[in-house]
Amino acid sequence: MTCDFLIVGAGIIGLSMAHNLHRRYPDTSIVVLDKEDEIGAHASGRNSGVLHAGFYYSTDSLKSRFTRDGNRTMREFCHRYGLAINECGKIVVARNEAERQTLHELLHRGEANGVNVRVIDEKEAQSIDPNVRTYREALHSPDTATVDPLEILAKLRHLIVADGTRLLLGDAWMGNLGNNHVLTRTDEIHAGVVVNCAGLYADRIAQAYGFGERYTIIPFKGIYLKYSGSPAPVKTNIYPVPNLKNPFLGVHYTVTVDGEVKIGPTAIPAFWRENYKGYERFDPLEMLEILRWESELFLRNSFGFRSLAFEEFRKYSRSRLVSLASELVQRIETEKFDRWSRPGIRAQLLDKKTLELVQDFVVEGDDRSVHILNAVSPAFTCALPFTDWVIDRYIDHSR
Repeated sequence: MTCDFLIVGAGIIGLSMAHNLHRRYPDTSIVVLDKEDEIGAHASGRNSGVLHAGFYYSTDSLKSRFTRDGNRTMREFCHRYGLAINECGKIVVARNEAERQTLHELLHRGEANGVNVRVIDEKEAQSIDPNVRTYREALHSPDTATVDPLEILAKLRHLIVADGTRLLLGDAWMGNLGNNHVLTRTDEIHAGVVVNCAGLYADRIAQAYGFGERYTIIPFKGIYLKYSGSPAPVKTNIYPVPNLKNPFLGVHYTVTVDGEVKIGPTAIPAFWRENYKGYERFDPLEMLEILRWESELFLRNSFGFRSLAFEEFRKYSRSRLVSLASELVQRIETEKFDRWSRPGIRAQLLDKKTLELVQDFVVEGDDRSVHILNAVSPAFTCALPFTDWVIDRYIDHSR
């Protein structure tokens, strides 16, 4: 088989890449390859569905640019195709004076990034959501919304297949045979350009092409607790002030596209890349490699990993997760948060030299292969403009 573009990975990044490549190069042949039998089987299909606004990230980051643009683009995408969207906004609350000061840093970042965000007082916060609890002030983001990730993935699939993209599901990338010959589980494919959007395995594929040598993927497991009562306890997404030194946003309330409320997620260090439940998809060699890096992070306490790991494992307890969520609201019916969501795995890039979690997007490549090494949250929000930028920077100049 031959094609002009071979995209490895049928998550939100891979499907967005195919969509944008066809728009740029309508006369080329595009193949999307994925080892799973369905699209979005990992992080994309297990995503919270929040369309972030872009005020968490420093102005010099790719995330700041593409979250802002992606929020607008994905909202337009939903309206254009009649997809479900809940434009319920977000409130970030403070619990003390130090966190109130961080709210103003988030405001500064948001304004610098061109994001619609403002600091409001406690009274106005409670006019938006009567159950919210904050210390003196809060940050309001009216453009934050929630969508159905599976519905968006399905629409992208429909669009790219209608455009002529060939979707090869259940057929894994197995190796680089050289000269852009790719070995798959069932075939060999000769591609003009290989575009690696493989998420949890992006580092391994990149290294087969001579890229990403300083990085490895460290998986973190995210789980939510769902609310089973009625009426819903909150009307808007409610988040704590995050620790800006790490990429996790803390336990928060998410109002889904259909009005369901959930709290979470966890960010529990996983022991192999697809460590969703029990020993499913257990890989002993992968576990040994990941435990080696996690042990080093623990012993050196890089970026506070030791306390992070202890705290995150405590969140396997329903009472601990509910206790953290209770700090953000006036009232909480703890017994009604009683159903665990399907777990997801965050494919978090680790810099092996500095032992730091990489917070921004990372892309490496040349005119033969392009590798999206780090596309963690809010990659779902960013997917359409981010993949357009990857094409601009790594593909357009070589054609």
